[in-house]
Amino acid sequence: MILPPERDPRLITIRRGGTLTDEHHRLLAEWAAQCAEHVLPLFEQDQPDDSRPRDAIAVGRAWIRGEVRMTDAHNTAFVANAAAKGRPDPAKFAALAAGQAVAVAHVAAHDLGAAAYGIRAAVAAATAAAADDAESARSAERDWQRERIPAELRELVLDDQRRRSPICWNVFDD
Repeated sequence: MILPPERDPRLITIRRGGTLTDEHHRLLAEWAAQCAEHVLPLFEQDQPDDSRPRDAIAVGRAWIRGEVRMTDAHNTAFVANAAAKGRPDPAKFAALAAGQAVAVAHVAAHDLGAAAYGIRAAVAAATAAAADDAESARSAERDWQRERIPAELRELVLDDQRRRSPICWNVFDD
């Protein structure tokens, strides 16, 4: 579970009673798409003929541009998540990252889901290669993601990572 029982109003759009602007919501969605896309090759190496996670990221970006409805983007998350079933951990977590990224259209707080699953995918790939590389893979992926957080959202995302790291497998810990 990557969502806390009590939602942070900073990650709820203004029209739904929170403080998140539509512009910042779109920026979070783009950051989540980048996090998922970075590990997408781990899925595509395992399943080169399955485009569901890549298609989900594309739908998320189409939502950002205003080309698809939120409900269509939300429904696409389930399609990407289905691609994860039965896959080895690196591919599974990469597909789940894509599902979380497109789900940001529905709930902005899914941004950390995309990031957390991206980190888990990188760690799983490193662990499969050499068990002692897991921690460096976690740190490297986390740092790569943090370098891409939009400047105007940096403090919000880093604070959210600190608060939610325990329910996100502690992947954001420093």
